[in-house]
Amino acid sequence: MKKILAMLVTLMLLCAASCGKSDETSVESGRQKRTDIVSSADDVSKKGSENISDSTSENSVEISQSVSEQTDNSDAEENESSKILIAYFSLGENIGLSEDVDADASVSITTVNGNVSGNTGVIADYIRQATGGDTFSIITEYYYPENYDETVDLGQEEQSENVRPKLVSHIENFEEYDTVFVGYPNWWFDMPMAMYSFFDEYDFSGKTIIPFVTSGGSGFSETENTIRQLEPEANVLDGLAVYYTDVEGAQSEVDDWIKGLDL
Repeated sequence: MKKILAMLVTLMLLCAASCGKSDETSVESGRQKRTDIVSSADDVSKKGSENISDSTSENSVEISQSVSEQTDNSDAEENESSKILIAYFSLGENIGLSEDVDADASVSITTVNGNVSGNTGVIADYIRQATGGDTFSIITEYYYPENYDETVDLGQEEQSENVRPKLVSHIENFEEYDTVFVGYPNWWFDMPMAMYSFFDEYDFSGKTIIPFVTSGGSGFSETENTIRQLEPEANVLDGLAVYYTDVEGAQSEVDDWIKGLDL
């Protein structure tokens, strides 16, 4: 009898272990893992990757960058002492596009200065032009699907499992910035879970956070308050929400918003 009980306990433990492992990796099942050296953690204007130090293994890539060194000279000369960072998560920079995919024709995927990005990346570049700040793209270890609906469904799954996607782009000199614009799309009335990973990684105490969001109509939802809860020692200002169909013509709106911030 004792032997039977021992066998049953062993089987239960094995099942629990295997089930737990399956649950932890379910959102990554079938997704492509980055194995290449990506340069999309640069400023979206692609000024080069000479200031990026990378360490790669067979299945992963880590990118650390001193963002201030990558500011476009044409925008930085006037703002040499600027301590502004524009950090953003954009879908177009987090998917592995097939060769036959037209980025310009895909939902939430577009080009910025000739490089694949997304709606949030476009707004980030408008802010860069208006402030002379440095931009930083939040990059995940695993690609998201090319199909927008599949990505949004995956985003909901990550939310339900409270996943913190691993990031492979990192800021070496984060402490140098006083003001941080933080941008993201609205997925299921929340930030993408990669943004939670981003907030977990850095200490925003004493900094000013200025959110911006692109969405299909939900605006910020409650994400501004979420950021205040995640970063209680930061000063979180009211941000700018841009409807996705208005992104292309939103530069003047962004300029007016920046002027009103009195940075």
